[in-house]
Amino acid sequence: MSSRIPTLDIRRFETDRETFVAELGAAYREWGFAGISGHGIPQAQIDASYDVFKRFFALPEDTKKKYHVPGGGGARGYTPFGVETAKGAKYSDLKEFWHIGREIPRDSQYADVMPPNLWPEEVPDFKDVGYGLYQTLDQLGSRVLSALALHIGLPEDYFVDKTNFGNSILRPIHYPPITADDIPNVRAGAHEDINLITLLVGASAAGLEVKSRKGEWVPFTAEADTIVVNIGDMLQRLTNHVYPSTTHRVVNPPGEEARKPRYSTPFFLHPNPDFLIDVLPSTVTADNPSRYPEPITAQGYLEERLKEIKLK
Repeated sequence: MSSRIPTLDIRRFETDRETFVAELGAAYREWGFAGISGHGIPQAQIDASYDVFKRFFALPEDTKKKYHVPGGGGARGYTPFGVETAKGAKYSDLKEFWHIGREIPRDSQYADVMPPNLWPEEVPDFKDVGYGLYQTLDQLGSRVLSALALHIGLPEDYFVDKTNFGNSILRPIHYPPITADDIPNVRAGAHEDINLITLLVGASAAGLEVKSRKGEWVPFTAEADTIVVNIGDMLQRLTNHVYPSTTHRVVNPPGEEARKPRYSTPFFLHPNPDFLIDVLPSTVTADNPSRYPEPITAQGYLEERLKEIKLK
């Protein structure tokens, strides 16, 4: 086992495909996490996104709460500070966030579970910049899934028609400055992600820690031009734990660093709501028998998990 989470250049998917797929698959089998460089997303686009997100979070509380949808499970718009709680945690996370979802026709078969987006009128460029980043990360996520499909013996395009209407979410997060030294909460409690894969772009400060197979917490602060991509529970279930969904957290920084805000923007890539998460036969072996005899739809699984983290 390597002692650090690897970073791989995704341009090698075109130039050195077989080796890249093998290395990426090995990274995910061991860590459930990898850094992706060479992704081609301009730094200017990332910087512009953080600028609009910071301007929104700087608005007065009453203004932000206009965009909170009670009973909406946080699916779209604003979720206030102190709501989301990691599964099994005693205290809520120290964060507030916004959800951007996929824009779909309102007569779509998925319209009942994928509500329309909300856009804050106080930040006029939020929609164009925010949804532009959504689309960019959606495309990058599809490339990562293509490589993972090849690694487990599936066609390269296996995920294409299973994620083209995926209930994916872009989540700009604000972790406000921590002003007390003795609070029991952490910025984000130890958890696993719900979705297929998560792409984390431009976390503005250290704090992300990943739990190794030995049970040690390994800090993972990527280089500025690297996007952190990790496996979620849906892909873990689909691949019968060949790709592990690794526990991770965001810890409170020490000393004066805690007095600074932290911003991050994960993109949670989901399958289409009616996709049936059923263990792939290619991942079932004598040493790894099927762990999930009962399939479940992506939407059914999402609903279960949102209740666990107190968003529903």
